[in-house]
Amino acid sequence: MGFTEIYERIKLAANCRTQVELAELLNIRQSSISDAKRRDSVPGDWYMKLFERFGLNPDWLKYGVGPLYLRTEKGYCPQEAPQALAQNAACYGEDLARSSVVEVHDMACAYTDEAPRPTLSVSGRLPLPHAFLTPSLCVLRLRGQAMEPMLREGAFLGVDTRDLAPVSGRTYALFAPLEGLVIRQLFLDGPQQGYVLRSCAPGYPETPLDAALLQRRLLGRVIWTLQEV
Repeated sequence: MGFTEIYERIKLAANCRTQVELAELLNIRQSSISDAKRRDSVPGDWYMKLFERFGLNPDWLKYGVGPLYLRTEKGYCPQEAPQALAQNAACYGEDLARSSVVEVHDMACAYTDEAPRPTLSVSGRLPLPHAFLTPSLCVLRLRGQAMEPMLREGAFLGVDTRDLAPVSGRTYALFAPLEGLVIRQLFLDGPQQGYVLRSCAPGYPETPLDAALLQRRLLGRVIWTLQEV
């Protein structure tokens, strides 16, 4: 049995999310986990430590069969693994089943077209499935109600900072003087051969931009949102 499937079962059973947490639990160096991954083999003493600490069944950890526990605080009492854990372990390696913690950035910042772009401050952190992650991702926490009802204030937004090719009808994050970052839908303004930014909520004015100024202000395209309905 390969390292990845066993490693995912260990993390689930021991409630560990990262290599750092697992290394602390097993009282080993984090580099030992990297070495085991490279060898595609889980050391035998890991099973013993997990059995001694939690009563976890080495056979279940290694093969995914049999009871999850061999020992409890009340003594030997085999228990079947919960249904969620008893599935084919291969699913735990899928991008939607694995997550990483990312930084969430505040949209408030001081911006002018004449000055360099400001550095966004970190306002928090958020665990995200790997399927949501891209190398060029910037996660924002939406402020303001300009995009309601499509996007609610407080929503988490994933912005692809490499997607800077304007496409009419798509939603983008842009810098705006006196406002910081804003989220707007972009539309081609045919007669002027430029673009116009529109909000979803009524009462917000459209903002015309020529192509050069649009490129200067663009942070990227909104590619996903997480919000309450």
